[in-house]
Order: sequence, then C-alpha cells, then structure tokens
Amino acid sequence: QVQLVESGGGLVQAGDSLRLSCAASGRALPVYAMAWFRQAPGKERDFVATISANGGGTWYADSAKGRFTISRDNGKNTVYLQMNSLKPEDTAVYFCAAGPRALMRAAGFNYWGQGTLVTVSS
Repeated sequence: QVQLVESGGGLVQAGDSLRLSCAASGRALPVYAMAWFRQAPGKERDFVATISANGGGTWYADSAKGRFTISRDNGKNTVYLQMNSLKPEDTAVYFCAAGPRALMRAAGFNYWGQGTLVTVSS
C-alpha cells in the first residue's frame, strides 16, 4: 500500500510558476513509476507527465512539453512537478499516481492522491 499526498497548488497569474509535490508513505517509493494527471471542471482526467521508478525516463503530454518538468527524489519519497509559463487552461485539480510502469493512461496506476487545486488567472 502507498499513500500519496499532493501539495503546492494555489492561485497564480498567467506566466507564473508553481511546483507541486507528492509525498509518499507506506511502501518505498522507488519501486513505483509515478505520474501526474489533472482534471478540469466538467472534464475527464488527463495525463500530464510520468517518470520511471529510477527516474531515468520521463514522458509528457503535448500540453506539458517544454513547460513542465517531472522529477523525483527517492530518498525523500517525493515526486515533483515543476510548472512554468502557466496558462489559464492549466487550471485543474492535479493528482499524483503510483503504479508498476510509467504509462500515459490513468488505468495503469494503482494508487492516487486526493489532488491539489491549481488555478491560473488571466
């Protein structure tokens, strides 16, 4: 079992940056691939970024490429999402997830956090 807790969301203006954190407890994080997904009001949960268990591989949604960076510190059991040049369309609840493989679909992840809200004003 893994428990995930996201933090770092908030209200920012377009062009600002935010760094989200996902702290894991329970089973050691290094055995899991991790990912960030987001869900805007009235929309489905969308893939944002994923990172392999050892941090050697990262993959991004087209909307995140060049602006967002996923990273992990296995010693701290924490995964991060650095978000730069934020846009109003980035407004969503951001969820972190853990699973056996770095995939771009939510169904591939077993454990989920409660989410943290990011609001980007224009």
